[in-house]
Amino acid sequence: MYFLRLLRIWLTAARFGLDEFFLGHERVKLVRWLVQALFFWRDLSRPRGERLRLALESLGPIFVKFGQMLSTRRDLVPADIADELARLQDRVPPVSSEQALAVLRRAYGREVGEVFAEFDVQPVASASVAQVHRARLKSGERVAVKVLRPNIQGVIGHDVRLLYTFAGLIEWLWWDGKRLKPREVVREFAKHLDDELDLVREAANASQLRRNFLDSPLLGVPDVHWDYCTSEVMVMTWMDGLPISRMDELRRRGIDLKRLARVGVEIFFTQVFRDGFFHADMHPGNVLVTDQGKYIALDFGIMGTLNEGDKNYLARNFLAFFRRDYRQVARAHLEAGWVPADTRADEFEAAIRAVCEPVFDRPLKEIAFGKVLLRLFQTSRRFGMEVQPQLVMLQKTLLNIEGLGRELDPELDLWATAKPFLERWMSEQVGWRGWARTLRDEIPYWGTLLPQLPRLAHQALRGERLRVLEDGLAQLLAQQRARNRWLAAIVVLLAASLAWMVLVAG
Repeated sequence: MYFLRLLRIWLTAARFGLDEFFLGHERVKLVRWLVQALFFWRDLSRPRGERLRLALESLGPIFVKFGQMLSTRRDLVPADIADELARLQDRVPPVSSEQALAVLRRAYGREVGEVFAEFDVQPVASASVAQVHRARLKSGERVAVKVLRPNIQGVIGHDVRLLYTFAGLIEWLWWDGKRLKPREVVREFAKHLDDELDLVREAANASQLRRNFLDSPLLGVPDVHWDYCTSEVMVMTWMDGLPISRMDELRRRGIDLKRLARVGVEIFFTQVFRDGFFHADMHPGNVLVTDQGKYIALDFGIMGTLNEGDKNYLARNFLAFFRRDYRQVARAHLEAGWVPADTRADEFEAAIRAVCEPVFDRPLKEIAFGKVLLRLFQTSRRFGMEVQPQLVMLQKTLLNIEGLGRELDPELDLWATAKPFLERWMSEQVGWRGWARTLRDEIPYWGTLLPQLPRLAHQALRGERLRVLEDGLAQLLAQQRARNRWLAAIVVLLAASLAWMVLVAG
């Protein structure tokens, strides 16, 4: 089976001319000529990015998902390929109803009719690793049932191993392979797939996000029904809403799209800077809007996290960008150690200014964040800056936010919308409110620690004395062993001398 899958992938790659990517080196020119001779009939008139996209689509959902993730790595992938891969659709053909019901029977150990009062065997949505069905609990509550595709773990395991093989070939054969770090990309992809394959983890993500926005008028998150959740099944409250991509219907219902765009920006920055926990897959298929103009988030398999250091770094950079203080941006990168210590701050400042200055004072419709990010990545490579893995999902989410904002309100001034929020957040972090919050958080720890200080100090001192004694004893033992070696040598010499004297006298 492994060989057949590999053969199919190889034939697909050859049919779409993907040998261009990894057979371009002179050392394999004979192989390239052989492939060209065998597939002389293929049509290579389409651009390479389009051919890559079509090949991934034909290979199935895992390769489609890999292409989606790859499209977000504009620091590693050429712009023409990233733009084409971004067109990959999220919706894939669902599995049969019999297969879905078999997964549910295995998860619950009984028939679906004994668990749910109603269950619609036709899925309402289908993605790469799972699909969603409409159902009703015995209590009468409407729910959404997310079911993992059967045997998807085995398929993913095989395909990920093959992706590692291809990544190694690209790194070895392609002239730009090492810089693109293909194995690192596959490793990152595999990590996110592991997260998505455990629906209990996704349910926990949903529960956390719901708690963060509990009673919020801006964002709604479905409630998780934990008694019905397993690693293969997730059950949550059914959420009514209109897909955000249906702009005409939203206007017909009287939804203020300009307000919706501003609220979307506020939700994003709240998740990132207040919580350090954000939805990292905010494409239109995962966002609904209620008749009251409230966002509904769906699909929590991919979430991003940031620690306090990341949040402070990002906030400093965003505010410096908004104020056009490029010197502060350069200083923040140097202090964080994200660029080499010998980097000249004035040169780094000038490079950032050249990237960012053209985008200010423009509406969103005139700003291409993809191009801005690409130029930033090019600048980072020039100065030897390593891309931070924890920010990759944030970059992806920023691109998603750009796409949503462009559709909702092309005139949106993203900078003016975000700046007051960030200034307020920074004031709360470094001002008296931040100091008071830190003091409040630390007092319980201090209250526990202070009574223990005498004992801890005594233990530390005793430990120091013991260390000194142990070091002294070890030194004495070493000296004694050295003396013993000398004594043994003297005894041997004396014995040898006596033996020699005996022999001479005899």
